[in-house]
Amino acid sequence: MKRIYFTLATIAGLFTLSSCEFDEGILPDIEFKTGSGYLYEDTTLESGASFKTGIRAEKTENRDVLKKFNISTSVNGGATTSIYNRDLNDSEEDYFSYDYNGTVQADSGDVVLYIFTVSNRDGLVNQVDFEITVD
Repeated sequence: MKRIYFTLATIAGLFTLSSCEFDEGILPDIEFKTGSGYLYEDTTLESGASFKTGIRAEKTENRDVLKKFNISTSVNGGATTSIYNRDLNDSEEDYFSYDYNGTVQADSGDVVLYIFTVSNRDGLVNQVDFEITVD
C-alpha cells in the first residue's frame, strides 16, 4: 500500500514540475537617448542650468512586461529621493520612452546623481544613471 501511495505521489510531483514554466529572470532593457540635445553621461553644469535627458526601456521576456518607471536623485552621496514615479499602462508595457527636462538645483561643488529605473512584472529592476557636477 505504501508503494502505491509513493508511486502516485511521485507521478503527481512530476506533473506539477512539468507544468511549471521556467522564468529566465532577465532584467528589462533601459538606455539613455543619445541624440542631439540629450544629456546621457557625467557632465559639469552651473547651478540653475537647464538640461534634457531621455530613456528608452523595453521588455526582454514575453510575459515580463514593464510595470514601473522612476527617476531619483542623490546629492553628494546622500539619501536617494524620488522625483518622478509612474505606473506604466498597457500601451507602455512592451516599450516605454520618456524625456525629462530638469534644472540643476544644487550648490557649486555638489555632485547630483540622477538614477532612472524601470521594473517589470516579476519585480526585476534595471537602471541607468549619470552625475552632474555643479560648477
